[in-house]
Amino acid sequence: MSMIEIAGLNLSFGTGAALNAVLHDVDLRVAEGEAFGLVGESGSGKTTVLRCLAGQYQHWSGQLRVAGQAVTRKLPLNHYRTVQMVFQDPYASLHPRYTIDAALQEPLRIHGIDGRAQKVSEILRKVGLNDSFRFRYPHQLSGGQRQRVAIARALILRPRVLLLDEPTSALDVSVQAEILNLLADLRRQEGLTYLMVTHDLAVVAHLCDRLAVMQQGRVVETLDSHLLASDGATHAYTRLLVQASRDIQRIPIAV
Repeated sequence: MSMIEIAGLNLSFGTGAALNAVLHDVDLRVAEGEAFGLVGESGSGKTTVLRCLAGQYQHWSGQLRVAGQAVTRKLPLNHYRTVQMVFQDPYASLHPRYTIDAALQEPLRIHGIDGRAQKVSEILRKVGLNDSFRFRYPHQLSGGQRQRVAIARALILRPRVLLLDEPTSALDVSVQAEILNLLADLRRQEGLTYLMVTHDLAVVAHLCDRLAVMQQGRVVETLDSHLLASDGATHAYTRLLVQASRDIQRIPIAV
């Protein structure tokens, strides 16, 4: 079963002579329970795809489906019980004047869900934190702890799909592996489906089953992640990305 289906997705900004097409007939399918990566250079359209699925852009054309339901331009509230997004910078995505407790209770309040205090405690434990963090503010947490809270906020509505926008790129290298391992554990425990944007092929190799490579708003290749390490990429742009990763020794490419 496909959990995410994207067909003929197009998106442009501006009008007339200033019209700038940023997505060109993007087609993707992500299976239920799969971790799927979107890679490519900055400006290739990766995050734009996530924002269309999350409802942050409404002027796209094409077809989007999540869990068998069509994604419309004006999304119903229950869409966010199925799909949640984790952003790149947890410090920017958490309100600086909200305690962690308030930040985690807010989506529960919006959706009219009771037992909020208990659910906050439960979700904090799932991401490796405890109740001592509930009444702290974001500036009192480390970068890794803030991202754990951001993941907890995304999970507290028990969605089936997480959209991950470079969830480790703002973190120290020593913390990145902890967050990736947490995401891998949560995916297995909760049966989640991931669509993750990243520019780091090492992250894809660690977490994702398959990936699509984007260049200038187009998907140029889709392949299994293990092929990155065995010269299985066929498109010239993908091979260029792999070679660049080899050069900076960030992905364990087989020799």
